[in-house]
Amino acid sequence: MKIGYCRVSTNDQNLDLQKDALKKAGCKKIFEDVISGAKSKRPGLNEITEYAREGDSIVVWRLDRLGRSLKDLINIVGKFETRGVELESLHESINTKSSSGKLYFHMFASLAEFERNIISERTKAGLDAARARGRLGGRPKGLSKSKRKHAVDLYNSKEKSIKDICEIMSISKPTLYKYVEEFNR
Repeated sequence: MKIGYCRVSTNDQNLDLQKDALKKAGCKKIFEDVISGAKSKRPGLNEITEYAREGDSIVVWRLDRLGRSLKDLINIVGKFETRGVELESLHESINTKSSSGKLYFHMFASLAEFERNIISERTKAGLDAARARGRLGGRPKGLSKSKRKHAVDLYNSKEKSIKDICEIMSISKPTLYKYVEEFNR
């Protein structure tokens, strides 16, 4: 039986593309996760590993949906192999049923990890370059410095409730507390 596994990293992302491809590939059941692939504890992956039986084939849209590092991918596929379960990756056209499929798996897994490392290096270099030019990054403050100070003054005076201050300033409680910490250091 073909069993699908799909994963996205955040709630903002959508599983529909992967699910559609897995259904089209003939998957009878699909397990899913909304969690980073770098995390080793993924409920959906744990479920599919327990659910799959000898002779089954676990199908993923892309290898990077299964794992982000070469070590993790090899460990996961190793667990499948010990249970007699095959792996298919639709995007890379890999099927570990054959010797050449296993070779392709290892090659593509290495390339996926390499790509992830390159992206990480570029991101770090970009952030370092921005910091060198004086940019700190992060989300801009919602209020000007004088308005942040006013919110903190209202908080310190204890004349208004936290809820009232947040409504007056149109900010959330965590934001108010960040401003309090900023000015009361």
